[in-house]
Amino acid sequence: MDLQLAGKIALITGPAKGMGAAISLAFAREGCHLALVGRDTEAIAPVAQAAQNLGRQVMIMACDLTDTQRCQQVVDETIAKFGHVDVLVNVAGGSGPVGKTGWQTTRAEFDDIVTLNMAGCFNTMRAVLPGMIARGEGRIVNVGGTFGMRGRAGRMAYSASKWGLRGITKSFALEAGPHGINVNLVAPGMVEGERFRTKVVANLVRQHGISEAEAVARHAEEYALRRITLDEDVANACLFLGSPVSRQITGVDLPVDGGWAML
Repeated sequence: MDLQLAGKIALITGPAKGMGAAISLAFAREGCHLALVGRDTEAIAPVAQAAQNLGRQVMIMACDLTDTQRCQQVVDETIAKFGHVDVLVNVAGGSGPVGKTGWQTTRAEFDDIVTLNMAGCFNTMRAVLPGMIARGEGRIVNVGGTFGMRGRAGRMAYSASKWGLRGITKSFALEAGPHGINVNLVAPGMVEGERFRTKVVANLVRQHGISEAEAVARHAEEYALRRITLDEDVANACLFLGSPVSRQITGVDLPVDGGWAML
């Protein structure tokens, strides 16, 4: 299927590694030029080079997504180079405390993750929308999480932030829809990678005195498909919702989790 993304401009936050890198390169392979945004520009450089090797134009910009003014500057700089933004994909976010109950979580820990995971997306969305509205088209994809759909013991702060992002996404979808703009959310489950291994799996190993392999298997057993999500699975969902072929889909939460959120 032709996703009709060739020549489109995609602004992607959190592109340095993991699913952010996979999503960025997936859009590049479909023909998009990229504006890559994150705190560590050196870490983004290899992703940018890989996209350039595919013949794409790429710009890299440093940004703290909790800084409203800087988010506006990033969008302005993207428009100055490319003329407009067709697709915004908000991947950047954090995991917050792992293995802490709600009453063990400090106010600072709660505020930090809620601000990053909610306000970061809000800042970029409000910055790109005036330009999209003026053009009468655009796609926004926020990367949430299934813990924002079912909740999770030991992940209260993270879960709260992703529940909130769902509300932000749905409200923006209702407001932007009349202007021809689709706003959706992709909700990954546990995604294989560094964060999953060093935080989630490591916490299970400590709690239950089991091996890493046993901890991974325990997670997989919770899913209908009995396997952990890969970065590429999330990237494919973002491609679909970020493309014109999803023209009649907005305000949805799309779990990419092997069947955990629906169980």
